[in-house]
Amino acid sequence: MRTSEPLPSVGDVLAALATGVWHWDTATGLVTVDAEAARLLGLPAEQTTLTEGQTRARLHPEDWNEITGVVPLAVDEGTLAEVRIRIMDERGQVVRIVRSRSKPSFHPERRAYRLIGTLQEVTEPVPGTAAARSAVTGDWRRSREAFLLDAGRALAEARSTAEVLRVAGGLSMPGFSPDGFVVFGVEGDWLTIIGHHGHQPGDIRPFSDMPLAADCPAAEVVRTGRAVYLSSPQQYESSYPATWPHVRPFGRHSWAFLPLTAAGRTMGAWMAAFTYHVAFTPDERAVLTTVARMLAQALSRAGAEETERELTEGLQRSMLPSLGPGIPGMRVAARYIPTGGGLQVGGDWYDMIPLPSGRFALVVGDVQGHDVRAAGLMGQLRIALRAYASEGHRPDAVLSRASRFLHGITHESGDEHQSDPRFATCVYVEADPATGMLECARAGHPDPAIRMADGTVMMRPTAGGLPLGVDPDADYPTTRFALEPGETMLLCTDGLIETGGHDMASGWQRLRAVLEGHDGDEEKLADALVQAVHGPSSHHTTGPLADRREDDIALMLLCRPREGCGCSDTMTERPTVRRTLLSVAQDEPERIAEARQHLRELLHDWACAEQIDSAVLLVSEMVTNVLVHTDTDALLLAEVAEGTSGRRLRVEVTDAGDDLPHTRRPGELASSGRGLILIGLLADAWGVVPRGRGKSIWFELDESDDRDPTGAEG
Repeated sequence: MRTSEPLPSVGDVLAALATGVWHWDTATGLVTVDAEAARLLGLPAEQTTLTEGQTRARLHPEDWNEITGVVPLAVDEGTLAEVRIRIMDERGQVVRIVRSRSKPSFHPERRAYRLIGTLQEVTEPVPGTAAARSAVTGDWRRSREAFLLDAGRALAEARSTAEVLRVAGGLSMPGFSPDGFVVFGVEGDWLTIIGHHGHQPGDIRPFSDMPLAADCPAAEVVRTGRAVYLSSPQQYESSYPATWPHVRPFGRHSWAFLPLTAAGRTMGAWMAAFTYHVAFTPDERAVLTTVARMLAQALSRAGAEETERELTEGLQRSMLPSLGPGIPGMRVAARYIPTGGGLQVGGDWYDMIPLPSGRFALVVGDVQGHDVRAAGLMGQLRIALRAYASEGHRPDAVLSRASRFLHGITHESGDEHQSDPRFATCVYVEADPATGMLECARAGHPDPAIRMADGTVMMRPTAGGLPLGVDPDADYPTTRFALEPGETMLLCTDGLIETGGHDMASGWQRLRAVLEGHDGDEEKLADALVQAVHGPSSHHTTGPLADRREDDIALMLLCRPREGCGCSDTMTERPTVRRTLLSVAQDEPERIAEARQHLRELLHDWACAEQIDSAVLLVSEMVTNVLVHTDTDALLLAEVAEGTSGRRLRVEVTDAGDDLPHTRRPGELASSGRGLILIGLLADAWGVVPRGRGKSIWFELDESDDRDPTGAEG
């Protein structure tokens, strides 16, 4: 070449060296090859673009898997990806061997690999022979490292025996993948089959339930703890003549039997069978041995997790009751969802208890903590509550006795957990199926929620005391209210409300949206509440969803269907009236605040915030007047009804006092006398109605849609 002549192009040089160029982008799934690379792949010698599927069809399946294993390793190490590839024709025969060299890169945003490389034909024996192994030792070892890295990661992530076997069946070893395997286990003096791949179910029946003393390579491996390698059918037949007749129909040529050893104990054997001759070189034996060790650890770990799941689910089933035949005239649904990871049962529980009076008690509670001790205390406390309730005690007495019981077993002298006393929250509701009347007592637990007949949802403020076990002499006042036809009551633990980073306020708003928007029966509603918190229940599954559990969840739904409604959907033909009832006793002035909050819940979707404030103020005045000027209790009845021109709120406060209220003109410094004046100023209508014994004072407000200029309600 004279110096005045231009240098040849890179393409000309590569063509002269019989070297093709290819480009692969995993984001698009397209492989572009030049004319020489196309020829090497057995295609017409012209530049073309292939799909991954078309490219894969030209390569030996094992070599394609080898490429996909080497590329990530080369990216991590910053080196070239080098592999030898067998090119196949349409009949599945190897037509040539090429060497591929490429420089892969990874795009993190596209999460895709991009490779630019070369293909060059090499004249070497087909991989699988001893000569080929010695010629490509460096490349093969690189492939082996990538394979073992991926195999170890996949087996470590398998959570059950079935998943481990599925992963093992998908492993493609570099250059000598088996076409079938069997995993043997040990039960006493017998060899059993845990799983298999590449066989029909009936094919391996002769090898199931064999004695460990049998003349079989798998049994010998378990007995001795040493691997057995059989490179040819002749070697198998001469070594194990009794077993050979059952093996011959499979038409395989090489076998490897390796012990599955975990924690120093041989727990079984793994058989890998090949349809072609394998010499089982030291490198090949090293790969098989490493896979067997990883497989044994994965099976041992999966077996332990399955045993733990079975134990904890059995413990959970024994501690959580069935709802039985239900409550006449009412319907009940309940769910318990354990936290993810670790112990699958904790301190949350629910219960339904038939009472001697013919009534029923519903209980939802939560023992502090999520460990074995919390589960044990939960079981003891649930039994104690059942015993006290079955004796006929009222709700306040049941919780008082339960608190004393829990305090005793967690603070008694000599208790190894004395330095770590536990408490429990609980809500106990006694239901009268005939009337729908409920008596509720709470111990540091969230209030019940009521979905009214028109679909409106509100928290039901109830009296409460300290959590159980804190003070053995604590009192638990009761709140009496009615569950009207068409209404549903929700009792739940805080796990349903606060999971997902929510506090009590935001979590409750999330549940309210589900309760108000759901039109199914109570069973479907229970599922919808759980799914709204963290997707479908993973109580019977494993994986990422189960790991997201933050706290146990226990919930109960009590539904009182409307009379004459034979359907399961309690939300059809919703009435246009929402109504609530609340009593305030003379010795419970603190419940005036509960009455105010109760009214705000009832009016949560009222258009005008100023009217809500006015209604709350008037209710506070009316109930306070009853407690101050009479010696009787106050009964608050509030209802929202649809009228011809919009909604109307009617509030009525009834007492048993004989004196009728009258308007006074209080002095400037007077502390009372303004109640009726305020009612007259703020209400659209009001009045006083004498009754046979006592009186009631009422007021009405027509909903206004006035809103302030900022867009806020008011």
